[in-house]
Amino acid sequence: MTAAKRQGILGREELVKIIETCQSIENKGLNPFLINVDDLVSVIRQYFPNWSDPEELCLDAEALNKIATVIKMQSEWIKQRATSLYRDPFLVEEKLRSLPIERIAEIFMEAWHPLVELEQITMGSLEAALRYWSELAPLDERWQRENLLMAEISPTSREELIRQGILLSETFTEELEKLWNELKTVAKNQKIKYWDFIGSKTYQETVRRAYLTSFLITYGYAALEINPLEEEIFLQPFEKPVLKENTPSFSFPISISFEEWNRWRQTRER
Repeated sequence: MTAAKRQGILGREELVKIIETCQSIENKGLNPFLINVDDLVSVIRQYFPNWSDPEELCLDAEALNKIATVIKMQSEWIKQRATSLYRDPFLVEEKLRSLPIERIAEIFMEAWHPLVELEQITMGSLEAALRYWSELAPLDERWQRENLLMAEISPTSREELIRQGILLSETFTEELEKLWNELKTVAKNQKIKYWDFIGSKTYQETVRRAYLTSFLITYGYAALEINPLEEEIFLQPFEKPVLKENTPSFSFPISISFEEWNRWRQTRER
Protein backbone atom coordinates (compact mmCIF):
# COMPACT_ATOMS: atom_id res chain seq x y z
CA MET A 1 0.00 0.00 0.00
CA THR A 2 1.41 3.35 -1.02
CA ALA A 3 1.97 6.16 1.46
CA ALA A 4 -0.62 8.38 -0.28
CA LYS A 5 -3.29 5.69 -0.09
CA ARG A 6 -2.52 5.00 3.58
CA GLN A 7 -2.71 8.73 4.27
CA GLY A 8 -6.09 8.88 2.57
CA ILE A 9 -7.49 6.02 4.68
CA LEU A 10 -6.28 7.65 7.91
CA GLY A 11 -7.73 10.99 6.81
CA ARG A 12 -11.17 9.52 6.11
CA GLU A 13 -11.14 7.79 9.51
CA GLU A 14 -10.28 11.08 11.20
CA LEU A 15 -13.13 12.85 9.39
CA VAL A 16 -15.59 10.15 10.45
CA LYS A 17 -14.42 10.54 14.07
CA ILE A 18 -14.92 14.30 13.91
CA ILE A 19 -18.44 13.89 12.51
CA GLU A 20 -19.41 11.29 15.12
CA THR A 21 -17.98 13.38 18.00
CA CYS A 22 -19.83 16.52 16.95
CA GLN A 23 -23.01 14.53 16.33
CA SER A 24 -22.79 13.05 19.83
CA ILE A 25 -22.42 16.53 21.39
CA GLU A 26 -25.43 17.78 19.42
CA ASN A 27 -27.73 14.79 20.10
CA LYS A 28 -26.96 14.39 23.82
CA GLY A 29 -26.95 18.12 24.60
CA LEU A 30 -23.51 17.94 26.21
CA ASN A 31 -21.28 20.89 27.02
CA PRO A 32 -20.04 22.04 23.56
CA PHE A 33 -16.78 23.21 25.12
CA LEU A 34 -15.77 19.60 25.85
CA ILE A 35 -14.09 19.49 22.45
CA ASN A 36 -11.39 21.79 21.10
CA VAL A 37 -12.61 23.25 17.81
CA ASP A 38 -9.11 24.44 16.84
CA ASP A 39 -7.77 20.88 17.00
CA LEU A 40 -10.56 19.58 14.77
CA VAL A 41 -9.97 22.31 12.20
CA SER A 42 -6.23 21.58 12.17
CA VAL A 43 -6.96 17.92 11.40
CA ILE A 44 -9.18 18.86 8.46
CA ARG A 45 -6.55 21.29 7.19
CA GLN A 46 -3.88 18.57 7.40
CA TYR A 47 -5.71 16.04 5.23
CA PHE A 48 -7.49 18.39 2.82
CA PRO A 49 -4.70 18.37 0.15
CA ASN A 50 -5.12 14.59 -0.20
CA TRP A 51 -8.76 14.76 -1.35
CA SER A 52 -9.59 14.43 -5.03
CA ASP A 53 -12.59 12.09 -5.00
CA PRO A 54 -16.07 13.76 -4.72
CA GLU A 55 -17.03 11.46 -1.85
CA GLU A 56 -13.97 12.50 0.11
CA LEU A 57 -14.72 16.19 -0.52
CA CYS A 58 -18.33 15.66 0.64
CA LEU A 59 -17.04 13.97 3.80
CA ASP A 60 -14.73 16.91 4.39
CA ALA A 61 -17.61 19.39 3.91
CA GLU A 62 -19.82 17.42 6.32
CA ALA A 63 -17.10 17.52 8.98
CA LEU A 64 -16.82 21.30 8.60
CA ASN A 65 -20.61 21.63 8.85
CA LYS A 66 -20.65 19.64 12.11
CA ILE A 67 -17.88 21.82 13.55
CA ALA A 68 -19.91 24.91 12.62
CA THR A 69 -22.88 23.41 14.49
CA VAL A 70 -20.74 22.94 17.61
CA ILE A 71 -19.54 26.56 17.38
CA LYS A 72 -23.17 27.72 17.20
CA MET A 73 -23.97 25.61 20.28
CA GLN A 74 -21.06 27.24 22.11
CA SER A 75 -22.43 30.68 21.31
CA GLU A 76 -25.94 29.77 22.52
CA TRP A 77 -24.45 28.14 25.64
CA ILE A 78 -22.66 31.40 26.56
CA LYS A 79 -25.81 33.48 25.97
CA GLN A 80 -27.93 31.23 28.19
CA ARG A 81 -25.37 31.29 30.98
CA ALA A 82 -25.10 35.08 30.75
CA THR A 83 -28.88 35.61 30.97
CA SER A 84 -29.45 33.11 33.81
CA LEU A 85 -27.18 34.88 36.32
CA TYR A 86 -24.53 32.15 36.00
CA ARG A 87 -21.14 33.25 37.24
CA ASP A 88 -18.20 31.24 36.00
CA PRO A 89 -15.59 30.72 38.77
CA PHE A 90 -12.89 31.96 36.40
CA LEU A 91 -14.77 35.24 35.82
CA VAL A 92 -15.29 35.69 39.55
CA GLU A 93 -11.60 35.09 40.21
CA GLU A 94 -10.55 37.52 37.48
CA LYS A 95 -12.96 40.14 38.84
CA LEU A 96 -11.54 39.79 42.35
CA ARG A 97 -7.97 39.98 41.10
CA SER A 98 -8.72 43.22 39.24
CA LEU A 99 -10.15 44.92 42.34
CA PRO A 100 -7.90 46.83 44.75
CA ILE A 101 -7.66 45.60 48.35
CA GLU A 102 -9.53 48.66 49.62
CA ARG A 103 -12.54 47.96 47.39
CA ILE A 104 -12.66 44.29 48.45
CA ALA A 105 -12.66 45.40 52.09
CA GLU A 106 -15.52 47.84 51.39
CA ILE A 107 -17.60 45.11 49.71
CA PHE A 108 -16.97 42.78 52.65
CA MET A 109 -18.06 45.42 55.17
CA GLU A 110 -21.24 46.18 53.18
CA ALA A 111 -22.18 42.48 53.04
CA TRP A 112 -21.10 41.63 56.61
CA HIS A 113 -23.97 41.18 59.06
CA PRO A 114 -22.66 40.19 62.51
CA LEU A 115 -24.88 37.91 64.57
CA VAL A 116 -23.85 39.39 67.94
CA GLU A 117 -24.82 42.86 69.06
CA LEU A 118 -24.14 44.58 72.39
CA GLU A 119 -26.99 46.60 73.88
CA GLN A 120 -27.29 48.24 77.26
CA ILE A 121 -29.78 50.44 79.08
CA THR A 122 -28.77 54.08 79.37
CA MET A 123 -30.15 56.94 81.42
CA GLY A 124 -31.68 58.39 78.28
CA SER A 125 -33.56 55.17 77.45
CA LEU A 126 -34.82 54.89 81.06
CA GLU A 127 -36.07 58.47 80.91
CA ALA A 128 -37.85 57.81 77.61
CA ALA A 129 -39.50 54.66 79.01
CA LEU A 130 -40.68 56.49 82.13
CA ARG A 131 -42.12 59.30 80.02
CA TYR A 132 -43.95 56.78 77.82
CA TRP A 133 -45.62 54.98 80.72
CA SER A 134 -46.54 58.19 82.50
CA GLU A 135 -48.23 59.63 79.41
CA LEU A 136 -50.01 56.37 78.51
CA ALA A 137 -53.79 56.47 78.96
CA PRO A 138 -55.46 54.13 81.50
CA LEU A 139 -56.26 50.63 80.32
CA ASP A 140 -60.05 51.10 80.46
CA GLU A 141 -59.79 54.15 78.23
CA ARG A 142 -57.52 52.47 75.73
CA TRP A 143 -59.92 49.55 75.34
CA GLN A 144 -62.93 51.70 74.63
CA ARG A 145 -64.62 50.82 71.39
CA GLU A 146 -64.35 53.53 68.81
CA ASN A 147 -67.48 54.69 67.10
CA LEU A 148 -67.67 54.10 63.40
CA LEU A 149 -67.54 57.20 61.27
CA MET A 150 -70.08 57.62 58.51
CA ALA A 151 -68.58 58.67 55.21
CA GLU A 152 -70.58 60.05 52.35
CA ILE A 153 -70.24 58.03 49.16
CA SER A 154 -69.88 60.07 45.98
CA PRO A 155 -68.53 59.39 42.50
CA THR A 156 -65.08 60.63 41.56
CA SER A 157 -63.87 61.98 38.25
CA ARG A 158 -61.20 60.58 35.95
CA GLU A 159 -59.14 63.74 36.46
CA GLU A 160 -59.10 63.11 40.21
CA LEU A 161 -57.90 59.53 39.76
CA ILE A 162 -55.12 60.73 37.46
CA ARG A 163 -54.12 63.39 40.01
CA GLN A 164 -53.89 60.75 42.74
CA GLY A 165 -51.77 58.51 40.52
CA ILE A 166 -54.34 55.71 40.33
CA LEU A 167 -54.86 56.16 36.59
CA LEU A 168 -52.44 57.31 33.93
CA SER A 169 -53.27 60.12 31.54
CA GLU A 170 -52.40 57.71 28.70
CA THR A 171 -53.24 54.05 28.19
CA PHE A 172 -50.61 51.45 29.02
CA THR A 173 -50.08 50.60 25.33
CA GLU A 174 -49.53 54.25 24.49
CA GLU A 175 -47.01 54.52 27.32
CA LEU A 176 -45.06 51.54 25.94
CA GLU A 177 -45.15 52.84 22.36
CA LYS A 178 -43.90 56.23 23.52
CA LEU A 179 -41.04 54.73 25.52
CA TRP A 180 -40.14 52.34 22.69
CA ASN A 181 -39.86 55.20 20.19
CA GLU A 182 -37.74 57.12 22.68
CA LEU A 183 -35.40 54.12 23.07
CA LYS A 184 -35.01 53.75 19.29
CA THR A 185 -34.28 57.47 18.94
CA VAL A 186 -31.69 57.55 21.71
CA ALA A 187 -29.97 54.25 20.83
CA LYS A 188 -29.82 54.91 17.06
CA ASN A 189 -29.73 51.18 16.11
CA GLN A 190 -27.07 50.55 18.76
CA LYS A 191 -27.08 49.31 22.32
CA ILE A 192 -27.32 51.77 25.20
CA LYS A 193 -26.53 51.41 28.89
CA TYR A 194 -29.58 50.36 30.89
CA TRP A 195 -29.24 53.02 33.59
CA ASP A 196 -28.53 55.77 31.06
CA PHE A 197 -31.96 55.09 29.56
CA ILE A 198 -34.15 54.51 32.61
CA GLY A 199 -32.37 57.07 34.82
CA SER A 200 -34.24 60.32 35.40
CA LYS A 201 -34.01 63.44 37.57
CA THR A 202 -36.34 61.96 40.19
CA TYR A 203 -36.36 58.53 41.76
CA GLN A 204 -40.11 58.09 41.15
CA GLU A 205 -39.73 58.69 37.41
CA THR A 206 -36.76 56.29 37.28
CA VAL A 207 -38.85 53.52 38.85
CA ARG A 208 -41.68 54.18 36.40
CA ARG A 209 -39.33 53.98 33.40
CA ALA A 210 -37.74 50.77 34.71
CA TYR A 211 -41.20 49.24 35.15
CA LEU A 212 -42.23 50.08 31.58
CA THR A 213 -38.85 48.97 30.20
CA SER A 214 -39.36 45.52 31.70
CA PHE A 215 -42.50 45.17 29.56
CA LEU A 216 -40.59 46.34 26.46
CA ILE A 217 -38.17 43.45 26.98
CA THR A 218 -40.92 40.93 27.80
CA TYR A 219 -43.03 41.84 24.76
CA GLY A 220 -40.04 41.70 22.37
CA TYR A 221 -39.62 45.43 21.75
CA ALA A 222 -36.03 45.36 23.03
CA ALA A 223 -33.34 42.95 24.23
CA LEU A 224 -31.33 42.94 27.44
CA GLU A 225 -27.59 42.30 27.11
CA ILE A 226 -25.52 41.49 30.22
CA ASN A 227 -21.76 41.72 30.54
CA PRO A 228 -21.00 39.55 33.61
CA LEU A 229 -17.29 40.41 33.87
CA GLU A 230 -17.72 44.19 33.74
CA GLU A 231 -21.11 44.05 35.50
CA GLU A 232 -22.75 46.21 32.83
CA ILE A 233 -26.28 45.96 31.40
CA PHE A 234 -27.30 47.24 27.97
CA LEU A 235 -30.57 47.72 26.07
CA GLN A 236 -30.87 46.96 22.34
CA PRO A 237 -34.13 48.15 20.68
CA PHE A 238 -35.75 46.32 17.76
CA GLU A 239 -37.28 48.04 14.77
CA LYS A 240 -40.21 45.62 15.00
CA PRO A 241 -41.41 43.52 17.96
CA VAL A 242 -39.77 40.08 18.02
CA LEU A 243 -41.94 37.10 18.95
CA LYS A 244 -40.45 34.94 21.73
CA GLU A 245 -42.71 31.91 21.55
CA ASN A 246 -39.91 29.41 20.83
CA THR A 247 -37.17 31.27 22.72
CA PRO A 248 -36.40 30.24 26.33
CA SER A 249 -36.99 33.13 28.73
CA PHE A 250 -34.99 33.95 31.82
CA SER A 251 -35.77 36.17 34.79
CA PHE A 252 -33.03 38.71 35.53
CA PRO A 253 -33.65 40.87 38.62
CA ILE A 254 -32.20 44.39 38.55
CA SER A 255 -32.00 46.49 41.71
CA ILE A 256 -33.66 49.92 41.33
CA SER A 257 -33.09 51.01 44.91
CA PHE A 258 -32.77 54.62 45.99
CA GLU A 259 -29.08 54.06 46.72
CA GLU A 260 -28.46 52.73 43.18
CA TRP A 261 -30.29 55.70 41.67
CA ASN A 262 -28.38 58.16 43.86
CA ARG A 263 -25.06 56.55 42.88
CA TRP A 264 -25.99 56.78 39.18
CA ARG A 265 -27.01 60.43 39.54
CA GLN A 266 -23.72 61.33 41.24
CA THR A 267 -21.81 59.62 38.43
CA ARG A 268 -23.69 61.64 35.81
CA GLU A 269 -23.04 64.91 37.63
CA ARG A 270 -19.26 64.44 37.67
